[in-house]
Amino acid sequence: MRQKVIISACLLGEKCRYDGNHNRIKLSHIDNVEYISACPEVLGGLSTPRTPAEMQNIAEKIIIGEGTIIDKLGKNVTSEFLDGANQALDLAIKHGVRIALLKSNSPSCGMGKVYDGTFSNQLIEGNGIFSEKCIQHKIDVISSDNIEKFKEKILKK
Repeated sequence: MRQKVIISACLLGEKCRYDGNHNRIKLSHIDNVEYISACPEVLGGLSTPRTPAEMQNIAEKIIIGEGTIIDKLGKNVTSEFLDGANQALDLAIKHGVRIALLKSNSPSCGMGKVYDGTFSNQLIEGNGIFSEKCIQHKIDVISSDNIEKFKEKILKK
């Protein structure tokens, strides 16, 4: 039986990043996996391309309404990020996903590190909104910066 993995759409080559590009990674040597593609930001109604956005608090606080996500022009895009993360999570649950392979540093998909909210290209410890929702629902999240860990995890199943 093929293992189902939710994956950031940009990692599969979809041009859905904020700048209209993608972050395609090589997954050619990983068999027996069905990838469920999702871009939480697009699912939440944001356009491609779009103004970059950063979290103004940690994901756990933003999820419970104690923080915002602001784009570089000052627009509050919190509801779009939350809505997209909820839709992506629903997709993962519908497909019985137990592993997520998500784009590093993203305010949606980042795992372990995200931008600090100052638009100064500084990373801090933390997770993106969708990553945090996956963790809260016992889905194992692996950063795109750690493909070897992903391969090991898949091979163990």
